[in-house]
Amino acid sequence: MTLGPEDFQSATGVSRETLAAFERWHDLLAEANRTTNLVGRSTMDDFWNRHALDGFQLIEHAPPGPMNWLDIGAGAGIPGIALALAIADRKLDGSQLTMVESVGKKARFIEASLAATGAKARVENCRVEAIDRSERFDIVTARAVAALDKLLGYAYPLLKTGGIALFPKGQRYRQELTDAHKYWTFDADILPSQTSTDGVILRLSAIRPRKENCHA
Repeated sequence: MTLGPEDFQSATGVSRETLAAFERWHDLLAEANRTTNLVGRSTMDDFWNRHALDGFQLIEHAPPGPMNWLDIGAGAGIPGIALALAIADRKLDGSQLTMVESVGKKARFIEASLAATGAKARVENCRVEAIDRSERFDIVTARAVAALDKLLGYAYPLLKTGGIALFPKGQRYRQELTDAHKYWTFDADILPSQTSTDGVILRLSAIRPRKENCHA
């Protein structure tokens, strides 16, 4: 069943102000997507499930308190904008969010969406490899960016000691876990997705490269 804004509000418990901000993001994305391929056009019919709730749900799997987040390959702001609005709605003062997007038109769209919705985040228009490794993050996220073994190569140098990764994955997640274990050791919690019966959220901790790993 396709969700609408009221269904999204019921599922998340967001305030009316936060819901209005999500609606502004929806309208901006729908308008921009007519001329620029930011997301698959068919997915806009299911925006509230595929984009809004899919990103928002990650906040439920974060440790309590303010966190320093990094969203890799932010695209049209998914899940980053949803997370920024979730952080504000949950009043997680002191949290910070950085979104990394290498494609200029997408980075500019994220910046415009942040300005329109009032969401707070930093946008880095670069590849993740260019992020200063002296900056470390509590949580790294990414959606539809790369296979898990490669994602861990991006995330590991940027995670604080004790940090976690939250990666939404589809039905191939078991194979991705098997492949990633060839290069990495980690603890994995496999959490159900609210938005897909085939999907999961991988909550990874204690991430370390194996000695023979050439990915790190």
